[in-house]
Amino acid sequence: MKYAEGPTVEAEIEIAAPSAEVWRWVVDIELPSRFSSEFLGADWADGWHGPELGAQFVGRSEHPRIGQWQTTCTLVGYEPERLFSWVVQNPESPAATWRFELEPTDGGTKLKQWARLGPGPSFLLKIIETMPDKEDKIVAGRLTEHRNNMLATLEGIKKLAEG
Repeated sequence: MKYAEGPTVEAEIEIAAPSAEVWRWVVDIELPSRFSSEFLGADWADGWHGPELGAQFVGRSEHPRIGQWQTTCTLVGYEPERLFSWVVQNPESPAATWRFELEPTDGGTKLKQWARLGPGPSFLLKIIETMPDKEDKIVAGRLTEHRNNMLATLEGIKKLAEG
């Protein structure tokens, strides 16, 4: 698995609540910090006060092997009650792309979270460059970390939306 190939990861969950209820939690950029082992929180960037296409926010994260960092993210997909997507760092060549997708079901809402690494430069790419022979293992490990945090976030949203 190579970074240049844009590896992806996803997780999904069924939620016994209407899409409107799930949506209000999905667009709260601070919410994943309640469930993620890495994401510390986010604030809307200067001039932005909420979600809309093109809006920017600054996310803060921490990893035991990397330390703390922050990144500017730009909303590139915004369809109320259906899609909430952002890119990390440069919108033309993002370090990562993230999205939530909502799909109404008979019993409520299917919520999916998805992410793609790259294709732009990132701290992960710098780590890979120092150990190119371990790229597959590094990428696979990072995707596993992301999936675990996605599952925790989706479970958290489910509890809030159903509660």
